[in-house]
Amino acid sequence: MPQVFDYPNLVAALDESKGWTDKGFTFLDRDQKEQFFSFERLREEAMRRAAHLRQYGLKQGDRLAMVLPDGEDFVPTFLAAVWAGIVPVPLYPPLSLGKLDSYLDTLVGVLKKAKVSHLATNAKLQQVLWSGLSKVASLKGVVVAEELRGPAPEGVSQEPAHVTADDLCFLQFTSGSTSTPKGVEVTHGSLRANAWAIMRDGLDTDTEVDRGVSWLPLYHDMGLIGFVIAPLFHRIPVTFIPTLTFVRSATVWMETIHRVRGTITFAPNFAYALTAKRAKPEQLARWDLSCMRHFGCGAEPINPGTMRGFLDTFAPAGVTPTMLLPCYGMAEATLAISFIGIQDTLSTDVIDADAYQQKHHAEPAHVDRLEGGRAQEFVCCGRAFPGHEIGVFDDAGQRLSDRRVGEFWVRGPSIARGYYEDPETTARTFGNGWLKTGDYGYLVNGNVYITGRKKDLIIINGRNYDPQRMEWLVDELPEVRKGSTVAFSRPGAGSEELIIVLESRTQNPDALKDLVRQKLTEQLQLTCADVVVCPMGSLPKTSSGKLQRAKTRQQYLDGTVGKGGNRTLGSNGEKLVLARHVALSLLGRAQHRARRLMEHTLEIRSMGDALEKLKLAGTYTQRRVSRLLG
Repeated sequence: MPQVFDYPNLVAALDESKGWTDKGFTFLDRDQKEQFFSFERLREEAMRRAAHLRQYGLKQGDRLAMVLPDGEDFVPTFLAAVWAGIVPVPLYPPLSLGKLDSYLDTLVGVLKKAKVSHLATNAKLQQVLWSGLSKVASLKGVVVAEELRGPAPEGVSQEPAHVTADDLCFLQFTSGSTSTPKGVEVTHGSLRANAWAIMRDGLDTDTEVDRGVSWLPLYHDMGLIGFVIAPLFHRIPVTFIPTLTFVRSATVWMETIHRVRGTITFAPNFAYALTAKRAKPEQLARWDLSCMRHFGCGAEPINPGTMRGFLDTFAPAGVTPTMLLPCYGMAEATLAISFIGIQDTLSTDVIDADAYQQKHHAEPAHVDRLEGGRAQEFVCCGRAFPGHEIGVFDDAGQRLSDRRVGEFWVRGPSIARGYYEDPETTARTFGNGWLKTGDYGYLVNGNVYITGRKKDLIIINGRNYDPQRMEWLVDELPEVRKGSTVAFSRPGAGSEELIIVLESRTQNPDALKDLVRQKLTEQLQLTCADVVVCPMGSLPKTSSGKLQRAKTRQQYLDGTVGKGGNRTLGSNGEKLVLARHVALSLLGRAQHRARRLMEHTLEIRSMGDALEKLKLAGTYTQRRVSRLLG
């Protein structure tokens, strides 16, 4: 029987890591060199870095923003903050100097919303980030990662903070695919419950057998909770691939699984499509992936064609149908909501398109009706975890029966507390004991079928269409970059009109536009009012790589879509952007120091005034006592 671990909170799980010297986290650099942190060493690093954070003046309950691109700095610093009772706020680093202006605008907005006390980053990024940091009134200073690596300061406590299940563990800002980012309050209680649900109820992990492999960003919930926190709770070793290494060469994911004999990995739908596309025959012949137990897929609607294509491509390397594990989750539920069973295979439901679009009813249809758009196919994402409940509700809040399409509501111990200092949105989303997910779909015998996001629905001539259905069709065209198609609508004369925006390297955009229109007419009997072909990397995405439909639509209406692409590294334009922000950072840092000096001066003056008043009060009291004594 596998050993079972159950700790009341993350601080306790970390504190009990003493003696675990043979298992832990392995961080790879871009050259595939390894740096190993045993679970015991992670505890020691957390204690030492916690002392540094306390020396900076951070106290229990203060918010510490984190912009740390390297896992070997991010993970120990995150755990150090949790150890000290400080609330970490993980944030993504700038991914493109060409988009530095918009990145800093978003960063400053989040820092203000979270009311952070300090920001942890590295020395290199600090030179750029200060151009925005001076605008954050709550910010008291910057914690440089290089200084956290040094010996613990003398005389500063390294003891763990006392925390309870109701205490805030960290703030997870949502990716903002359909709205502005919101800070989800993840408590120690919800984190413990979801870690158990994932590792025990969902994956049935065994510390002697399992090893995780992840390239997911650590600032995102799937990468942070799924591969740092939950494995730490349950003593599962993990190998971390730098995210940018995966972006440059997707096959490094499978190469690493083959080399370290990984058993568990998770990724969004697009990563499976990309990896299947990039894998070469000689690699497939060499890899042995029979060690794998779970290829988890979540974070965005799952394309059944992508899953089947992945299975077909990697079958020669030992991948079997039971290894695929579609799942469903979101940040507001801490992370995971439902998994399919570990012995189940990929399962889909084919429904009648007319009944779905017009009557919001998922009536079963024959698979032959998929041709010509007469039916739709959705992937089963499993059942709710034990102790949790999923229901489907209409707009009036009435619970719907099986195969009726509505909004998923979820409740159980994994649900987060709400949104940080946003009581109105918290009441709307977390009210009446249910988390209203904003996701549309239906249930069949307790099994979850996600059809799309409520806010993304496209309504044309009274029929509801999910944008990803059109996007997946367009993605099949060879000249379209997979995972970079956006479908939405604009106001028309009689009804909403369909718009498609995509990324491509094609030299003949007009011919590609004709192909897109033809594909949508043949498959869905839809007329596309406009097709926009954009340069590679120019469409807006969230920090987790999701396309931002709302922002793309707004850019389209503004006439700016496709004009914010990444500049080539080393170009003059990029150098000018960098130079400008370095100069602004020098100014911003000086302004911050001046402001802090002024605040300190005012504090001293205030203290002086108070002391003077105390002195006068003391003199007055002494005189009164003298008079009374005669």
